[in-house]
Amino acid sequence: MFLTVTTTHLPATDLGFLLHKNPARVNTFDVFGGVAHVFYPEATAERCTVALLLEIDPIDLVRRRGRGSRTPAAGGVDHYVNDRPYAATSLLSVALGKAFASARSGRSTDRPELAAQAIPLEATIAALPSEGGKDLVHRLFEPLGYTVDVASELLDSSFPAWGLSRYHRTTLRGTLRLADLLTHLTVLIPALDGEKHYWVGDAEVDKLLQRAGEWLGTHPERELIVRRYLRDQRGLTREALRRLTEEDDIDPEARVNRGDALEAGLERPLNLNQQRLQAVVETIRQAGASTVADLGCGEGHLIELLLADPRFTRILGVDVSVRALERAARKLHLNSLAPRQRERLSLVHGSLTYRDERLTGWDAAVAVEVIEHLDLDRLEAFSASVLGHARPSTVVVTTPNAEYNQLFPTLGPRRTRHPDHRFEWTRSEFHAWAESAASRFGYSVSFRPIGDADDRLGPPTQMAVFQR
Repeated sequence: MFLTVTTTHLPATDLGFLLHKNPARVNTFDVFGGVAHVFYPEATAERCTVALLLEIDPIDLVRRRGRGSRTPAAGGVDHYVNDRPYAATSLLSVALGKAFASARSGRSTDRPELAAQAIPLEATIAALPSEGGKDLVHRLFEPLGYTVDVASELLDSSFPAWGLSRYHRTTLRGTLRLADLLTHLTVLIPALDGEKHYWVGDAEVDKLLQRAGEWLGTHPERELIVRRYLRDQRGLTREALRRLTEEDDIDPEARVNRGDALEAGLERPLNLNQQRLQAVVETIRQAGASTVADLGCGEGHLIELLLADPRFTRILGVDVSVRALERAARKLHLNSLAPRQRERLSLVHGSLTYRDERLTGWDAAVAVEVIEHLDLDRLEAFSASVLGHARPSTVVVTTPNAEYNQLFPTLGPRRTRHPDHRFEWTRSEFHAWAESAASRFGYSVSFRPIGDADDRLGPPTQMAVFQR
């Protein structure tokens, strides 16, 4: 059983600090049913790979009353001859937790900033079982933002009619925190295998929600993941799904945050968010704006870019979520900014659908992926508040292009990119709304694509630039 994780983040050998494992040493420790080895096949400043090799003794599994085969018959030979030494199963999931406990929790004594940072990562699993074939592997990992490569072999080349093996060499690539990668593997490997080597009881529900609560609730295959992780135990599955739904009802922001992560994962292979922010910054630069209001600023990703450019002398961040503003303040180190930087920035709590004097007097206002979170019957109030009352010289609005959605393989028909999106417009629908709003409030409007455009379906993101 073999797993590798590689990074090209510079210096790549910092991976050792995140994992609390020295690249110059081989670490060996006992696990249930065998022995695990952690070592580094390569460790340079440009590229570093850590390997987890798990040697499972099927006889030891039987002696310790582990679940040594998929459905072993008492006293049968399949107690001793089975796939457990080779396939990625719950045994590997448990070994991951034991070998990389601190990294999975997101802690790093020597590199705390790096532990919280999204870095390029590649994980390769030598033999990942999946009864649902390659398609199921894609369905489970791609919604989390991975580029997935799955290679399968014939079960027996002498008998092609037997079809493909259920074991797949799988490579996952993405830009994310190491802790998130390890957590995804810990949950999804047992879900794909559908078996566990230990008794699954009530405590397993708590364990699942503790590990996957941030992303499982919005995963399009959450019911399948929960059911297979809990080994088809109906009572436990119902309880886990009930608690996931209950958390959404109690804390709507938790649902939005998980949706943000799902949408970011969907768009990450296109580097779409970075392209979107850069396009917005370049547009307001071209407009000659020096004061900018970020409407629906969220955690402050755009503000971070604006602060880095001295031409923007005053910046306002507005959001309806107090928690988002708190996260933005932490992300931007608001309390420790140099006095001149601190004077440039204000973060305020407010709604974009009501007139607000704090929104007046700005050269430019931007709403990046905001309007689709508003109910359609509140869009008129948004237009009146921003274009009619605040009236900045330039207003930039971006929103998803619904036509492009069919190119995302994990989105089914009529699915939106985020569970909190009230709508997603085609290009013609967006143009119709923007042209009508511009006409009513005395603006001209032009449209620009963001991201690589498909010849037939257009760009993944569409942008309207209102000017007066």
